[in-house]
Amino acid sequence: MRQPTTLLALALACALGMSCSTASASNTLRVGSHVLTTGDSEMRVVELLGQPSRRVRRHASTPRRGRGVRVITDAGRGEQWQYRRGSHLTTVTIIDGVVHDIDDRRH
Repeated sequence: MRQPTTLLALALACALGMSCSTASASNTLRVGSHVLTTGDSEMRVVELLGQPSRRVRRHASTPRRGRGVRVITDAGRGEQWQYRRGSHLTTVTIIDGVVHDIDDRRH
């Protein structure tokens, strides 16, 4: 049987390992003393991060089903705005003028 302190140390090491991962898709991003969250407007993104270094328009590429019925999902809509922030590449997905997803990767 393991000592309780050994289990605590193991749990702490696992928690630290998860928090130090190189990529995180999340609904918040700290920008200085401010926080960008999903649901914020694209104006708020520009206010906090400036103009993106790259914009990628996402097009719906869903197959037709049945008699010409097209399935529309959020995955094929909107734009992805990319920012280089130090050692991070931050991608903000904008759908209908609103932040839908935030992906921050260390590279």
